[in-house]
Amino acid sequence: MTSPDATAPTPSLTAVPSPSTTEDLRLALRAATLYYLDGLTQAEVATRLGVSRPTAGRLVARAKAQGLVRIDVQVPAHLSDALRSDEERALEERFNLVEAVVVADSVDAAGPIDQHGSFAGVGRAAASLLVRRIRDTDTLGFTWGPETVAVAQGLPSGAAVCATVVQLDGSVSAINYQTGTEYVLGRCAEQLQANTIRLPVPLYADASTVVSMRGDSVISKALEVGRTAQMMMFGTGAVSTSTTLFEGSFLDTDMLSVLTDLGAVGEVGGRFFRLDGTDVDGPLNERAMSVPLDDIRACEGSILVTGGAAKHHAALGALNGGLAKMLVCDIECARWLLDQ
Repeated sequence: MTSPDATAPTPSLTAVPSPSTTEDLRLALRAATLYYLDGLTQAEVATRLGVSRPTAGRLVARAKAQGLVRIDVQVPAHLSDALRSDEERALEERFNLVEAVVVADSVDAAGPIDQHGSFAGVGRAAASLLVRRIRDTDTLGFTWGPETVAVAQGLPSGAAVCATVVQLDGSVSAINYQTGTEYVLGRCAEQLQANTIRLPVPLYADASTVVSMRGDSVISKALEVGRTAQMMMFGTGAVSTSTTLFEGSFLDTDMLSVLTDLGAVGEVGGRFFRLDGTDVDGPLNERAMSVPLDDIRACEGSILVTGGAAKHHAALGALNGGLAKMLVCDIECARWLLDQ
């Protein structure tokens, strides 16, 4: 009797699937074909194959895990300029966003950065995102600026409902400067069938005056409703003389110099932050009548609406600081952010 040759190669157990493995894969392939190509539901797949619904689901999942299924999503060539799914996905991954929307329209090409008309395309996209996500029991907070005016203009009638719209930052100025606050409140109330809560105070005041105003029942209620809003929409302001804060006489050149020395690159609701997203603990903090940045960070439905080269650094600082869960911007801003 001859013993087996100990040096002979052992047959591979994976080179040729066993009959049972082959049958399992055949069934998984059949389930995936019915589900992905024929458009059957998992319940229908189960009926066709004579298995339970959970088993049908596992077969489809196994087919995908084994590499039997390849899903390819393609943007038609004639829509490549309008649909920016690659940039959107990259932004979501880079900044840990729930959703990013990139608009082909250029804010800078549309007009001056302080005009709401320049943000028309971005505003319409943000309005679409807002009505898709907001619920009828939600409170929507906003900071004033051309971005939020554009969003309010883009809101369709009857597409969504929310409970309340609240102002997140003071807007009263020493000069006759139009912040757009009343328009946003009125337009959102009409289109979203919501109640409105005003914050009838200046953006900045003396520290002692701020303490007194925060003790007022009406003002304190407005701030509290804003701090706990389920959704917030806001733009960013840069640290320069071309911003709405400077043009509205909320800031002067001396204060801008102080903020620059402190490393500030942008603001939301009159509260400033650096490029890395950290808050600037400057002289304006105790004078600001607005919702704190930490409350915006805590909001699961925060939407940053931005665009234009002048606001790129401010947008990056806001994203680095976790101020936005969602982003709507123009293509130039998206590309710049991804290049950093």
